[in-house]
Amino acid sequence: MSANIMKKALKRALVACVALVAIGCSQPSSLVSVQDGQFVRNGKPFTYIGTNFWYGPILASEGRGGNYQRLTQELDTLKALGITNLRVLVGGDGADGVFSRVEPTLQTAPGVYNDTLLVGLDRFLVELGKRDMQAVLFLNNSWEWSGGYGQYLEWATGEKALIPLIDGYWPFMQQMRKFQTSKESQELFYNHVKNIVGRTNSITGKPYKEDPAIFSWQIGNEPRCFSDDPEIREGFIGWLTETARIIKDLDPNHMLSTGNEGYMGCEQDWDLLEQVNRIPGVDYMTIHIWPYNWGWAEENDLEGTLPGSFVKTQEYLETHASFAKMLGMPMVCEEFGFPRDGFDPARTSTTRARDEYYKYLFSQVGPSRSLQGANFWGWSGFAIPQHTQWETGDPYTGDPAQEAQGLNGVYITDTTVAVIREAINNLNQY
Repeated sequence: MSANIMKKALKRALVACVALVAIGCSQPSSLVSVQDGQFVRNGKPFTYIGTNFWYGPILASEGRGGNYQRLTQELDTLKALGITNLRVLVGGDGADGVFSRVEPTLQTAPGVYNDTLLVGLDRFLVELGKRDMQAVLFLNNSWEWSGGYGQYLEWATGEKALIPLIDGYWPFMQQMRKFQTSKESQELFYNHVKNIVGRTNSITGKPYKEDPAIFSWQIGNEPRCFSDDPEIREGFIGWLTETARIIKDLDPNHMLSTGNEGYMGCEQDWDLLEQVNRIPGVDYMTIHIWPYNWGWAEENDLEGTLPGSFVKTQEYLETHASFAKMLGMPMVCEEFGFPRDGFDPARTSTTRARDEYYKYLFSQVGPSRSLQGANFWGWSGFAIPQHTQWETGDPYTGDPAQEAQGLNGVYITDTTVAVIREAINNLNQY
């Protein structure tokens, strides 16, 4: 190499280094961070439209439930659509064979893991990295379908975890209150957090804390306290705070979110919502929106109740956007869904009402809009369900085991896919 060429190469390297310093080189630039209430990646404002793909690590495994061919097909399809942000379950908790629980589970007993699924999680992150895609990894669940609260309570106390579809939702929620004050249950969860967040990828040898394929860690899926009792609320904030501390101590590079639904997930109490989002270490605000589940849309008239759903959604977005601005945080609607027409879960049913709802919500994403990100629930892709209720051996869809397969999921054959593609194209114009 000539002296002149070497000098030019050194100069380019120096310029690149100066540029990194200018945007902050304390972490790799491909990691997303928050600056002045806005997501930033590679020194530029960052917004996105993504999906929920909870079963990705299972597909990536070589054991039961694994399907590498389908995994690559789904990821390649999502990437081609412009979807690069996937919200993903780290893994289920407890025994297999429990009605309405996803399986195989990752943590079969406290601190005891299905190693095949752990490697599946590693491989999933590797596949994301190949495609410059990122995952929001959630670690717990207030609902039964992955174990979560109920399983930790069962391990710690011996009290059998209730199943809402069998025991009823009210008794289930009453039981889940106990997690907020069960120190033994919480300690089991903290140990799980340490095992996962502190993990080194077995394939690449790279610590998770250095992996740009992770968008953020998330404490849980829809963490709720399920109570107005001050002691239970204090316990709720307490374990969220301790979990956030543990995650940030282990991984100061990635962002952290709670996974909370917003006002509807905080006993409809703005004070509690503020406490949740002021927990040290929480970087951005999450909300969820479910028009049918929340009574805004009617099962027998989904299209006719769309206008009302739009109004309620706008109100929810505006009030929470003002709240997020007050906190100096970006806001993401990381989970929203709308049923197929006629409330028919069949893969061949139409999605006219859903398509209109998606168009509306996606229009709220952008640098000057209420949302800086939105993840629809959920991606079913190329799956062909075998039963209305998921059974062992069935393909995974966006709808977890306790829900009718296909009701809220988006298949590659749905007209919704064109809506998603257009929304992402429009977002890329900013």
